Amino acid sequence: MKLTLKHILAAILLMLSLAAPVAAGPLEDGYTAYTRSDFATAMRLMRPLADQGHVTAQTVVGLMYYFNYGDYVSAYMWFRLAAAQGNTFAEMFLKDTADKMTREQIVQAEKLAREWNPTTQLPR
Repeated sequence: MKLTLKHILAAILLMLSLAAPVAAGPLEDGYTAYTRSDFATAMRLMRPLADQGHVTAQTVVGLMYYFNYGDYVSAYMWFRLAAAQGNTFAEMFLKDTADKMTREQIVQAEKLAREWNPTTQLPR
């Protein structure tokens, strides 16, 4: 399945519309920064939410690693965490990301996902 930017943005907007109200401010601000291509600000706002286990933020952080930083290991890890919470968008990207990785990279990303917890410092 070929993913277009239009499909990705539509999916992100859908995810944001379902986001928990408690995380709405930073999540929306992070998404706005992302759409402005201000990835440093988007990561600064989204990463703490992802670290807390917020599934939408985990997916968006995965997208930033995938599209903007070319770090498939980190992207895979975040997609794996979001997919484990039932996020089907993350599941789709998990498969796509795996297609771009070596077996060793997948093993590394799976290990990071297994060892992840909110207090673990992971690549930013």
